[in-house]
Amino acid sequence: MLEDELQVVIPTEADLPDSDEQPVDNELQVLAPGLLRAILAYLWADRFDWFFGVNLGIYYNAQEPSKPASKPDVIGPDGFLSLGVERVRTNQELRLSYLVWQEQVMPQWVLEVVSRQPGGEYDAKFATYAAMGVQYYTIYNPAYAKRDGHGVFEVYRLEQGQYVQQLGNPVWMPELGLGIGHEVSRQESIERDWLFWYDATGGRYPAPQEVIAAQQVDRDREHLRRREAEAALAQEKAALKAEKNHDLLLKMSFNKLRRKIQQQGIDPENL
Repeated sequence: MLEDELQVVIPTEADLPDSDEQPVDNELQVLAPGLLRAILAYLWADRFDWFFGVNLGIYYNAQEPSKPASKPDVIGPDGFLSLGVERVRTNQELRLSYLVWQEQVMPQWVLEVVSRQPGGEYDAKFATYAAMGVQYYTIYNPAYAKRDGHGVFEVYRLEQGQYVQQLGNPVWMPELGLGIGHEVSRQESIERDWLFWYDATGGRYPAPQEVIAAQQVDRDREHLRRREAEAALAQEKAALKAEKNHDLLLKMSFNKLRRKIQQQGIDPENL
């Protein structure tokens, strides 16, 4: 066989589909990872060594030279995080998909949000992510956990090629420097259970809109404090002015009385 026949062109993003043209099954599959990404964008605003994908295809192996006609394997988690890659490319182009052979980094964390139609989150995808070498796999199943015989929130860590469930809420992931957990909160004007990032002590990182709201509360408090201080100062000035006016009136009355006494030929100093 000729050497040229063994050569295979490694595909780029432009060569591969960036969509399977299948809509997500429910709004939460967009909102949940979108919230996590927004929190990271605020938390790690000064870092450029990470990428968070939302409903973006991960192509995790290229064509094999022994199988020229084979297609790259692809999987599309609801969300994933990769550390050690460019957040913003030097050419400013956005990713069409995530090519592991191009990025040179396998995502360290993936998220699947279970929908009404089971998508293999507990079997096929479970095995695929383990085979890929994804370090942490989170399954979020707030609506169908009872149906599937699983918890609402499950986190798995890859240990010796097998996923081992991690207990607790949140679950700390030291390799990522993040914890992942869930709690009830009002986000997107919707009060329900949401996924959040946490610090090593279990403290929840706020969503951007919560930061903005807290900053507005601080501004309102400062404005109120300033108004109260200004009102107190104005009141004190008014009291001082009233006191000065009172002293002036007393002095005027005293001088008037003094003049009357003097007009009667009496020396006030001898009184």
